[in-house]
Amino acid sequence: MRLLVIGGTSFVGRAIVTEALGRGHDVTTFNRGLTGKDVDGVEPLRGDRSTDEGLEALAGRSFDAVADPSGLVPAHVLRTARALADSAPFYAYVSTTAVYQKWDTAPVDESAATWPGVADEDGDAADYAKYPAHKRGSELAVEQVYGADAALIARAGSIVGPHDNLGQLPWWLTRIAAGGRVVAPGDPGRGLQLIDVRDVAAFVLDQAETRTGGTHNVVPDGTNTTMGELVDSCVGATGSGATPVWMDEGFLFSQGVQPWGELPLWIPNVPDTAGFWAVSGASAKAAGLRTRPVAESVRDTWEWLRSGGEVRTTPGAPPLGLATEKEQQVLAAWDTRPAG
Repeated sequence: MRLLVIGGTSFVGRAIVTEALGRGHDVTTFNRGLTGKDVDGVEPLRGDRSTDEGLEALAGRSFDAVADPSGLVPAHVLRTARALADSAPFYAYVSTTAVYQKWDTAPVDESAATWPGVADEDGDAADYAKYPAHKRGSELAVEQVYGADAALIARAGSIVGPHDNLGQLPWWLTRIAAGGRVVAPGDPGRGLQLIDVRDVAAFVLDQAETRTGGTHNVVPDGTNTTMGELVDSCVGATGSGATPVWMDEGFLFSQGVQPWGELPLWIPNVPDTAGFWAVSGASAKAAGLRTRPVAESVRDTWEWLRSGGEVRTTPGAPPLGLATEKEQQVLAAWDTRPAG
């Protein structure tokens, strides 16, 4: 297969490129050459899809499929899809479950209400506040040009794995590797749904190879680990001997600790987020999604970090992780809290 990957140098894009090369496909990447080095073995093309002129490197070329894991601005995705409509018969767009508006019911399947996206909306890729609406608008842009049968909309959940540019699992690994007592949030039995980036890549390529369109939540069909198991896996992978100190959510809130941002992957167990870790993966499973154990993702991510891997977050992403001084203050408050 002649595959065009938009981006292709970091995290999901890199995983798609690596998997495609491993399957023997001819891979061309199209990017600005700014985010990272292209994987060896691809044909790199340079351009910027924010303008019509920026797509000129694609003129006169043909591909069997396009994989677009990097589209953040609907107008840019629409421009790309239109430019390739006559030269590539299938378009796979990697979206996100963040397109869903509400998380107070479970399970959340593909029919759930999404943010109102606009297919031709322009804007700043670094405007994180518009991320959900922009991703939905990008979905609509692809569907507008390709139609439902020739377009894959892969709504990925919380992604982990090597070459991570989000930083959630790497933060836990790095913090736990430092040892000592570690603030751990809520109930260690709280279930999570995590998907390895390599499993996302394999699913996207499976659908592209058979040109099978559709919209899928690319998540495990059910929780596949717990917060406690994740932390324990980080302790085991790093060999640090760190000690997690599990604190109830009410106490963490009283100390001003922010879910997700300061303690990555912590989503409070409250009615408003009842569906967050209860996204239906039944559709993707039926379409062939295969998922590996989370412990394998943890181990491989730590090996990547140890070998010099560095998290390069996308522009506009909010700061991540609990500051050392604040963590020590929270631990001290926990130790001196009133009995009972």
